[in-house]
Amino acid sequence: MTDAFSTNDTSMLEKRLITIASGKGGVGKTWVSVTLAHALSHAGRKVLLFDGDLGLANVDIQLGLMPNKDIGNFISKEASLTEIIVPYKDSDGTGFDVLPGKSGSGALGSLSKEALVAMRQGLIRMAANYDHVLLDLAAGVDPSVTTLSKHKGKILVVMTADPTSLTDAYAFIKITHMRNPGADLSIVVNNVSSKREGERVYEAIKRACEGFLKISPPLSGIIKNDAKVVDSIRAQVPLLTRHPQSEAAADIKALAASIVGR
Repeated sequence: MTDAFSTNDTSMLEKRLITIASGKGGVGKTWVSVTLAHALSHAGRKVLLFDGDLGLANVDIQLGLMPNKDIGNFISKEASLTEIIVPYKDSDGTGFDVLPGKSGSGALGSLSKEALVAMRQGLIRMAANYDHVLLDLAAGVDPSVTTLSKHKGKILVVMTADPTSLTDAYAFIKITHMRNPGADLSIVVNNVSSKREGERVYEAIKRACEGFLKISPPLSGIIKNDAKVVDSIRAQVPLLTRHPQSEAAADIKALAASIVGR
């Protein structure tokens, strides 16, 4: 990783952050986060994945990790963010770093704004050591989501063909646009039967955004439905390791390539 700027340039460091968000749960947001982190590492990028679904964390579960420390230790000031990092390595030696969340603690979801801002600033500082810092945030628009996603990096909004997913994705985009004008929002359509269906879903959200918000979030990627995704989640092994030639793996690799500019 090479830097063309000083690590003191906070604005440039912010652009290394990528939030993966959704208006509703059940759209595959965490799976997209994990698999995208893996695909970016395969593309030669140094990646940190932050499990920011405070209180319902499960990145470590999908990866089969058993961390000794998690974000709860940082919040209680028992450890720094750096001290809770857990490296994930697959069989070919590639991998990425994980900042594990703390599942089952509702208290983390009600952190003060000051604590959330401090956490966001800590992640921005950590970006000096990475090409990309991925933030897997909770579904919806609670304060932890809106505060942690208020940065100058990308915000990928994951949605499916479900009509309620479209409605909730629009609500997320609307609130984010209001609170963070100029946010770099884009759409990832997940779990669709074909590229054509994904394009139809994208056109629907695009029309809503153009009609009511006067913005036009671009399409970052379409990920097709693939039974091998469920198999990899159940096995707690990333898709790119267990089924590297699968259709969904190709779609995630294309998303990663668009992010690194290939």
